[in-house]
Amino acid sequence: MNQAAVAVPSPSGSGLLRDAPGVRVKFCGLTRATDARLAGALGVDAVGLVFYPPSPRAVTVAQALEIVAAIPPGLTRAGLFVDPDMATVQRVLAQVPLELLQFHGAEPAGLCRAFGLPYLKAVRLRPGMDVAAVASTFPDAFGLLLDTYRPGVPGGTGEVADWSQIPSLPGRRIVLAGGLHAANVGEALRRVSPYAVDVSSGIERSPGVKDPGRMVAFIRELRHATDQATDYATAR
Repeated sequence: MNQAAVAVPSPSGSGLLRDAPGVRVKFCGLTRATDARLAGALGVDAVGLVFYPPSPRAVTVAQALEIVAAIPPGLTRAGLFVDPDMATVQRVLAQVPLELLQFHGAEPAGLCRAFGLPYLKAVRLRPGMDVAAVASTFPDAFGLLLDTYRPGVPGGTGEVADWSQIPSLPGRRIVLAGGLHAANVGEALRRVSPYAVDVSSGIERSPGVKDPGRMVAFIRELRHATDQATDYATAR
């Protein structure tokens, strides 16, 4: 689909790190400036750049700078890492103006907080996992990104997480990921009530290449679901 032909909803993104009503939206795994521009026009709150070379969505510093230059002010720039050493993260931060870090490996809290930026800690929902106990080991995380578990794959599986595993975590921001797309994001909001949703494969035509129609459809369905929730709350 040609981007010019996409019916774009009015932008309303205020950034993932800013207090604002409603559910935030993060588009992750961007590799092209054109996709970043559309994300900004759609009013998403954050974009994620993957600095994990084995991923099909990985970007170089040069690609990251091109993408960052294409997004509007106010949209949060996140960098995703998997079990990095400190030097790797510092090297990226010295060149790319990131505002949020996202860790998808077995990183300890000490490493996650070492860079002086807010961070999301990904928690892959293994069967039987005590999610509250895992969350307690990252007390200073800006949010917990709850994702699907698949052995050996740190994210981007396209598989829906087991939402029934997610406990009530008062005072913690939940960022829901794992197999989200236009057809299930409304149900995800109703069942989980997350602070934010994070989508990657659900808006792609191939890994790392976003599909304009799917991007628009995702935002449209999310806003439809949030509008319905607001109408219901107002009517009560």
